[in-house]
Amino acid sequence: MRRPFSSRIIALTLTLFFASPSLIAQDAQPQTPSPGDYRIRVTSDLVLTNVVVRDKQGNLVRGLTQDAFSILEDGKQQRISSFDFENVDALATAGSTGATVTGTAASMKIIGTKELVNKEELKNHRLIVLFFDFSAMEPDDIDRAVSAAQKYVDKQMAPADLVAVISLASSMRVDQDFTNDKTRLAAVLRSYTSGEGQGFQSGDTGTAEGTPDTGGSFVADDSEYNQFNTDRKLQAIQSVAKALSKIDQKKSIIYFSNGVSRSGIENQVQLRAATNAAVEANVALYTLDVRGLQAFAAGGEAQNASLRGRAAYSGQSVLDQFSSNADSQETLTTLAGDTGGKAFLDSNDLSGVFTAVQRDTSAYYVIGYRSTNPEMNGKFRHVKVVLNRPDLKLEYRKGYFGPKDYAHFDKEDREQQMLDEIASELPEVDVAVYMAAAYFRIDDAHYYIPVSIVIPGSQIPFVTEKDKDRATIDIIGVVQDELKHPIGNARETVKLAVDESRQVRQKNVQYNTGFVLPPGKFHIKFVVRENQTGKLGSFETDVTVPDLRKVPLKMSSIVLANQRTPATQKKNNPNPLIRDGQELVPNITHVFTPDQHLYMQYEVYDPAKEKRDQSTSTQGQPEKLPKNAVHVLTNVEFLQGNAVAYSTPLVESREINAPERKAAVFQLDVPLSQLRPGLYMCQVNVIDDAGGSFSFPRLAILVKQPANVTAANVAQP
Repeated sequence: MRRPFSSRIIALTLTLFFASPSLIAQDAQPQTPSPGDYRIRVTSDLVLTNVVVRDKQGNLVRGLTQDAFSILEDGKQQRISSFDFENVDALATAGSTGATVTGTAASMKIIGTKELVNKEELKNHRLIVLFFDFSAMEPDDIDRAVSAAQKYVDKQMAPADLVAVISLASSMRVDQDFTNDKTRLAAVLRSYTSGEGQGFQSGDTGTAEGTPDTGGSFVADDSEYNQFNTDRKLQAIQSVAKALSKIDQKKSIIYFSNGVSRSGIENQVQLRAATNAAVEANVALYTLDVRGLQAFAAGGEAQNASLRGRAAYSGQSVLDQFSSNADSQETLTTLAGDTGGKAFLDSNDLSGVFTAVQRDTSAYYVIGYRSTNPEMNGKFRHVKVVLNRPDLKLEYRKGYFGPKDYAHFDKEDREQQMLDEIASELPEVDVAVYMAAAYFRIDDAHYYIPVSIVIPGSQIPFVTEKDKDRATIDIIGVVQDELKHPIGNARETVKLAVDESRQVRQKNVQYNTGFVLPPGKFHIKFVVRENQTGKLGSFETDVTVPDLRKVPLKMSSIVLANQRTPATQKKNNPNPLIRDGQELVPNITHVFTPDQHLYMQYEVYDPAKEKRDQSTSTQGQPEKLPKNAVHVLTNVEFLQGNAVAYSTPLVESREINAPERKAAVFQLDVPLSQLRPGLYMCQVNVIDDAGGSFSFPRLAILVKQPANVTAANVAQP
């Protein structure tokens, strides 16, 4: 009989916050309705939808009037309140101006300072954004992307095209607002060099069979929480889309990328938020993989280290490379498909994306209506456009997500809001939420999964009352198996009270819980609501619990922390992070300061028993070993590039010190004063000497200069 799954609240701590999350910056296919070719934008209660009309030969049909169309939302007839026809091909010549039409926006560091131009000036223009994601490109990729854009500007750019240029490296920049001045655009593109590539992708650390080591090229990011995942890219796209929402016309973003690789815990909510922001802003994403058509060598690429194991000789390495390449393109396909654009992958001819954008934005009808649906529940609304000529084909977006309201909710409504949000396919992201998970074996069939949720204090509005800053947050979480059956949950209302003298906005709220799960693949989702304004935030991700019976060296996750708190172990819900009355509080950002200690915990299960004739005393006689003696060795190396910056002393375990889990537990304490500020690859060396097995997992950490505050704990509520 399978053990019942359980979850519980472990601790609630507040810690000092050293860096606010960046909003300019996750991979699974979002469960949204099937997209059409075009999008809808919602402005207040006004819904705008673009409609392309084609005849049986696929030619664009012009000259239709408003009376020829009717529109329905969730099956109910809507009254058309605005109607327009955009005919880009009608513009024979463009104006001589290089006008800025995006202006300034708080969510983007836009360099233009001019006010928005009159909307009539944008009529019959094609609005194109060239978005270069240099954050992980190789030098050759950068040159290829820039060269393709330069050819478009020189030979393919039409008089009706207004083009903006945006780049993302250590930060996001709008290098050129919308203009039709080819000279200015060419100058911006020439300024891009191979040095733009910053290498923020974490890469592969070569811990698995048949994978090369590509994980050494980290560069510090502005955000602690997005340091080692893809959220910063999606947040950057979301910011661009929101800035472009000021313009009613259809906009196209050409996203130059070398794929969006997954690394660690990815927030799938951020992917949905980015796509929905584009849908609402009437933006289509055309994603371009600048790597082109790739050939995969069995021995790996020349710039990477040699492969581990026998995969290079069995064909498995080529299959792994194909799989990795497909994973890096999955997000590009999702972004394009869900916003009405197209993905251009595995092609050495990069000009096709520009042709597609020009073709798709040549002529279209813009139909607007004010929804008669008063509900503010955020549910998906289906839209249907009907034409009085059945011989013509319509292309348009099939629906949109409605708005939400909080001010008038009663207690039951607020509880239902949390339940709806946990079940929603497109949750809110108004409150930043970050999550990390690990795994520790309890027995052969069950694992304890500690989960940590962090909400930056700057996201929570505190109310001063009786010399304390007070706030409440609601937290709800669920774990689903591969069949989407809920098998674990968490629900808590947390009251926060902090001394008024403390700098509340510089702290984090960290919520810790845990689940007992068998080996397999699971989906974890958490929703957080701050109860002052009702803003919500979500984080969901896939978690794989491995079956350690199938690996040579059975090892748990490695948990990093910079603080411990008093805690008591409970017999009915064992938590491996609690030992000797102290609980390790996971640091999910992997960002530390030199004045802190780096605490590390990991476990080795079922290490081989040491044979008696393997050890000898100083007199040359066989040493008498305990009956269940083991010999596991470990230490940690901090690497910068190819050099070892610091190495901890070797630690040996001669016994099983957690017999209930048949585990040798290692708890290391590394004073970070030994390390200079910078980015390090932390390699954990683990060797089961008696069994002849080993593992060398790696994690990236950032040691940064401390702020003008020092870390402190706040008493638990």
